[in-house]
Amino acid sequence: MTAEPPAPGGPVTENSAGSVTRRAERRPAMSDVAARAGVSHQTVSRVLNGSPRVAPETRERVLQAIHELGYRRNVAARALVTSRSTTLGVITTSSVLYGPTSTLIAVEEAAREQGWFTSVATIGSYDAESVDRVLEHFMSQAVEGVVVIAPQEDVGRAVDAFDAPIPVVLIAARESAVERTIPLAVDQGVGAGLAVGHLLDLGHETVLHVAGPPDWFDARQRVAGWRAALERRGAPVPEPVVADWSAGRGYDVGRGLAERIVAGDGPTAVFAANDQLALGLARAFWEAGLRVPEDVSLVGFDDIQGADQFIPPLTTVRQPFAELGRRSVELLFDAVAGRSPSGALIAPELVVRASTAPPR
Repeated sequence: MTAEPPAPGGPVTENSAGSVTRRAERRPAMSDVAARAGVSHQTVSRVLNGSPRVAPETRERVLQAIHELGYRRNVAARALVTSRSTTLGVITTSSVLYGPTSTLIAVEEAAREQGWFTSVATIGSYDAESVDRVLEHFMSQAVEGVVVIAPQEDVGRAVDAFDAPIPVVLIAARESAVERTIPLAVDQGVGAGLAVGHLLDLGHETVLHVAGPPDWFDARQRVAGWRAALERRGAPVPEPVVADWSAGRGYDVGRGLAERIVAGDGPTAVFAANDQLALGLARAFWEAGLRVPEDVSLVGFDDIQGADQFIPPLTTVRQPFAELGRRSVELLFDAVAGRSPSGALIAPELVVRASTAPPR
């Protein structure tokens, strides 16, 4: 009787009954990489962990051996030996808005660059019970720390109430920090001040603000920064228009502002709380026969992808999301290592394009 050939993939043996069985092919180990590269086990470990204490030519030899052998680090086994999961938890809202989504991507990329994994949980309900459930889930996964992207007041309050036994970085432009969390944010007030200062420097008497929802930390800080910038310059402070984050709401607000501008009673400069609001405003102005920036200057916030393709290209405040992600991971690493990290505010940047000009 002829035995069937084994499936490809590894060495085979024949048992006493004459049938063929496969031995599992051994995965290459770190010792195999060390032997192939002609270095010690410790040197391979240093290369894998990104240590600078390896000569460039040695590092290249080790990386070549890793490639040739197809070596992959066994993270599960490493966790058992070191009692470290090398995993960070990330909590974010279920919003698809540009800011929270960009922050989430930045945190995940920064962790991955350091060889760490992220476990992400999105929440649609911001009550304390929902946040507690997610945090307890992370505790069961033995995550090393948690990053909470908390743009809304309810999320921040729920996190504050949870006494986590691991470090928690709270990304939120809130007015005050809470002792048990590590605060981190882009300085929204400075960003608003940059927008207002730019428009006043162009010669506008004042700047109207179309604000985001008041239960969002970022929106509140942008209002505060806008007001403070006008007051510093002695400019009139008009009543802000409260909106949400959508282009549709910007369009609705813009139609009303356009009527005022056409009647000669409207603003010559508008600072929108985000670029989507600015997009809706720009459309409403265009439909009313108004030109941006000849009849009204317009500034947004975020510098979303495509902001430079608006008609005209949008002047806006750019948030450094990559820096935000990198810094959040650094703060967690410091805390995990037993250091005492302090919170930080990251400066935004004004990007001047064609949607702003001196008033007529």
